[in-house]
This record gives sequence, C-alpha cells and structure tokens, in this order.
Amino acid sequence: MIQFRVGDKIVYHKPKSSFRPGPRARQVYPLEHGEDYHYVVDKFWKVIRVNDDGTLDVVTRTGKKHRLEATDPNITKVRLLQYILYRKRLLGLNEVV
Repeated sequence: MIQFRVGDKIVYHKPKSSFRPGPRARQVYPLEHGEDYHYVVDKFWKVIRVNDDGTLDVVTRTGKKHRLEATDPNITKVRLLQYILYRKRLLGLNEVV
C-alpha cells in the first residue's frame, strides 16, 4: 500500500461517462449501444489530511475538498515525469489550503 503524507500531490484517475468526451479524456470506449462513451480523466489534487480511518482528505486546484479511501486503485502519487509534463496544473495546488 502506498503511504501518503500531507502535501503529497496525487493523480486521481476519475472514471466518467458522457455522450462527448473532453480533450483530456483517455481510455475512451463506447458503451453497449454506442450512444455514450466511458473514459478516464486525470485529476491533479493535493493531500491535506491523512485520517486514522484509512481515508485521505484532498483538495482540488479550485479549492473543492474530497475524501478518498487511501487504498483506492485510482490514486497514484505524482511522478517526476508527470510533474514536468503537467507542472502548470500542479502549480495551482501550491496556493490552495
């Protein structure tokens, strides 16, 4: 299991469905009848609290807060290459509480 600390930047691979995926969508595939698509969007968030019950409190670049299970397979820590490629999106996380 990955250990998280306050201040860690994470990538949350958020699964979504819609009739028209956005430009950041990846792993796009049509649903059964072809009217909608299922895809994944990477969200860059920061850990603001590690709770004793195995959950993480995270904050988005816009200040929204979420609680995630630390064992969620959709969470990964930001790696060096991701930090270089997505630094503009990650720099906004330094300003949020």
